[in-house]
Amino acid sequence: MRRAVRACIGLGANLGDAIAAVQGALQALDTIPGTRLLQTSRLYRTPAWGKTDQPAFVNAAALVDTTLDARELLDHMLSIERDFGRDRAGGERWSARTLDLDLLLYGNEVIDEPGLHVPHPHLHERAFALVPMVEVAPDAIIPGRGRASDLVAAMVTGDIHPLG
Repeated sequence: MRRAVRACIGLGANLGDAIAAVQGALQALDTIPGTRLLQTSRLYRTPAWGKTDQPAFVNAAALVDTTLDARELLDHMLSIERDFGRDRAGGERWSARTLDLDLLLYGNEVIDEPGLHVPHPHLHERAFALVPMVEVAPDAIIPGRGRASDLVAAMVTGDIHPLG
């Protein structure tokens, strides 16, 4: 049996009932074979990033242990997205979505393959992903970028608000 790897997954949604989608996806992550949900962040309301003429997002992060390799984990994550109505085919980059799951970190690995980039390529510049990630993994190191908490400390985060 493969040794478990600690991974961090970012979640976001801004179409339909975004809160319910993110909460449902957090529960679905715990059903992935060989994967155990360790911790989830609070939900956050965040402004749209990249393409700003769309509704605000609900974002969260999940910390998991998994015996799956990164590609297998990503395949399960994409299946969860589809279950929540996400169609990635032909979608505009950074557009509104029913659910978005991103593999932010997979252990301390650096992976650069077609369709799989870990750490997530823009993670170090996205407060909406880092704020919830640091909540569940305060000591996380982003390979090639440094301590996630240090990166967040240098960012403007006043427009990111916990829900509830």
